[in-house]
This record gives sequence, structure tokens and C-alpha cells, in this order.
Amino acid sequence: MRTRLLRFGLYADEEGLAWAGSVVDRAVGSRNARTVGLAVVRTLPGGMTTADLYDHLAQQWAWEHPGRSSGAREPVELRVRLACSLRTWRAVRKAVLRGLCPQGTAPHVCRVPWCAS
Repeated sequence: MRTRLLRFGLYADEEGLAWAGSVVDRAVGSRNARTVGLAVVRTLPGGMTTADLYDHLAQQWAWEHPGRSSGAREPVELRVRLACSLRTWRAVRKAVLRGLCPQGTAPHVCRVPWCAS
């Protein structure tokens, strides 16, 4: 098994990060994979911040929640290192994406605005 990386941009507060982490845990736990690292990143290699990279997620929040405060939400990147095969990595990634956006492609408001990297 090789170590592989999952990266997700999130616009989340602590509660949203915990929820996204639980989505990842469920996806990993139901497959032949092992989490070997999990990090919330705010600064990327080269000095770019996640606020610069994922600013569109803050805009998404404002569009979907007009007049509502974003509270403690901030753009971050959730990085999950997994020990698994490529096939399992793909299955875990697909399951996490479905978990982050359970309504599918129909118009809806995401619990935590996100994007996959």
C-alpha cells in the first residue's frame, strides 16, 4: 500500500471541520484504507494562503446565506493522508464527495461550502 493524499477546500468553523472530518472517517472506515495523517492547512507551500485560494467558498456562503454572518468560518484546506491502493483512494474520495454534498446536483445549500483539489 502507498500513502496517498486527499485535499478539500472548506469554508468552515470548528463545528464544520469536525463534521467534514466525520465524513472522511466514515468513508475511510468502510474501506480497506488507513488514515496516517490529517491536517487543517491555512498556508500553502510558497506562501499562498488558503484564504487566497479558496476565497470563492466565502463568496458562495454569502450568496447562499444573504444577510447572515459567516461567524468563525474561514477558508482552509483539509488534507488527509491515507495508506491504500489507488482504487481504494478513488473510492474513498468519491464517498467523501457524496458525503459533503448528499443532495447531488439538484440546487441546494451545502452545509459546509467545499471544493475538491
